[in-house]
Amino acid sequence: MLKKLLALATVLFLSLAAFVFALNLFIVLSTRRYIYTNPADMPERYTAIVLGAKVYGVRTVSHVFRDRIEGGLTLLDDGTVQRVIISGDHGKQYYDEVNAARLYVSQMHHVDESLIFYDHAGFSTYDTMYRARDVFCVQDAVVVTQRFHLYRSLFIARSLGIDAVGYAAPEINRFRRMLHVRWECRECLARVKAFFSVVLHAKPTYLGEQIPITGDGRSTWD
Repeated sequence: MLKKLLALATVLFLSLAAFVFALNLFIVLSTRRYIYTNPADMPERYTAIVLGAKVYGVRTVSHVFRDRIEGGLTLLDDGTVQRVIISGDHGKQYYDEVNAARLYVSQMHHVDESLIFYDHAGFSTYDTMYRARDVFCVQDAVVVTQRFHLYRSLFIARSLGIDAVGYAAPEINRFRRMLHVRWECRECLARVKAFFSVVLHAKPTYLGEQIPITGDGRSTWD
């Protein structure tokens, strides 16, 4: 009896592993042609969507988030995009990715602040893309994040009807190889979750009134 249970558990585990592998392969292969590493090769889009990442306190962005912000502003500076949405988690009083990003932009760049929109309810990649479409009325976009994250981000965005391409944000300071390995391992399961969110037509945590991307980004300040 024990041998039969072990055999069944082994079969179930291998079947699950095969499913996860196949789903990851599908998402990667279906989106990789939309990823760019050189801004000069990037097709023009109206909006850059910068995905949120960890911040420290309420004032300091992580290196991961910094690289994404810098990537988005590079595309704005060179005219590849006309607007930028910086998304993040602002669901708690003492954890605020969005205003940490806004402080970083104001301190490090001289940019027309009306062109930068801030999404305070970007609690996940799925939420960000859904809100980009339904709240900010985005129809086409360049998604800016690290390469490992772009496959999932583009899969979600394009599944939701956004004509999206991706810009792999350059690393200003090189990250350790083991950190990349951890990201890739975590991303394998995140892609599975993204697939089911798309298939099941999941709703975002919060929507709210429309704030068209063609307007003034300062209306999104908190």
